[in-house]
Amino acid sequence: MRTLDEVKTECQARADRNAYPLAGLVPAEVREALARLTSLDRDEWAASWSQIGDRYMSAGEALGRGTPQAREKFLAAWRYYSFARWPVPLSAGKERAYGKAILAFLAAAESLDPKIEAVRIPFEGSEIVGYLRLPKGAHGPVPVIIAIGGLDSRKEDMVERFSALLPHGIGCFGFDQPGTGEAPVPLAPGSERMFSRAIDYLRERADVDSAKIAVYGGSFGAHWAAKLAVTERERVCAVVAQSPPVHDAFMPDFLHTAFVTKEYLFDRGPALASMYVDVETPEQFLEAAQRNSLVEQGWLEKPSVEPMLIVAGVHDTQVPIADIDLLLKSGSPKHAWINPNGGHMGREAKGWIDPVIFEKITLPWIVEAMR
Repeated sequence: MRTLDEVKTECQARADRNAYPLAGLVPAEVREALARLTSLDRDEWAASWSQIGDRYMSAGEALGRGTPQAREKFLAAWRYYSFARWPVPLSAGKERAYGKAILAFLAAAESLDPKIEAVRIPFEGSEIVGYLRLPKGAHGPVPVIIAIGGLDSRKEDMVERFSALLPHGIGCFGFDQPGTGEAPVPLAPGSERMFSRAIDYLRERADVDSAKIAVYGGSFGAHWAAKLAVTERERVCAVVAQSPPVHDAFMPDFLHTAFVTKEYLFDRGPALASMYVDVETPEQFLEAAQRNSLVEQGWLEKPSVEPMLIVAGVHDTQVPIADIDLLLKSGSPKHAWINPNGGHMGREAKGWIDPVIFEKITLPWIVEAMR
């Protein structure tokens, strides 16, 4: 685990190069928030970053909702509130920050054109919350990609990123993965039924092309993308799985090292455990994790949707490259982009950074696959 000083140094370095999870934060403001921290107490962390978020939120309200200028302030507030609750809201202060992040994002969305539709789908006595954004002025039903967030990203991140597909005539539907955000079910085998219900919903809409529904998952969200490529192969037209946990990623030997990898900023172990229910000890976590293996569940040898793209990095310390090899060698033929110098998500500190991978690899592949 990193010390406070190590966390501060790493945060500033990532902010300076606009790297995840500080992409979009102003380096000088990052320095300001870090200077206030005297510990890694979760509520203190939330308060320091939320202070900047509050400032942007007030500036947006002063400009008046519904204007492009206010939208930029609200988006900045959302980014700071999101980092205030990062990686997951495991304290009262982080919970408050997460609530503020959602409100700031929705405030920013008020002036978007085309609009973001907040969708609530009844599900097992609860509801699935997602954001749907469709191209403006489309003539007839449009293709849509379901974008699934990871351990510490959320549906707001997904719909913001995948709105880049709108000019190509493709809509996006952003979701929190099981056990995170506003998802109605925890992480467990079978929780993919939540996404199956979302596919049901899309297929019922007259403005969505039911023959052109694709799926993207990044990081832990890619676990569900890889699974849906099999379970929903008759109802989705393409799948992208970026650094998907498949088998070894759920095994005790790997998890012991993955808990403390410095590729992840901090708190990876508690964040992973938070996705489950009734998991209170490390032993319970390790036992529960193994049940998510796609090998143990018998899915890998079954045919998967074609086309399917796997994106990964050889030096990933959060999802072992052995999982990627296993997935590529199982089931149906797949496309792959594997960065021999990359880490998690295939990213590097410079060069193949997140936006570059999305713009040069993921986006054009999706556009071509959904024609």
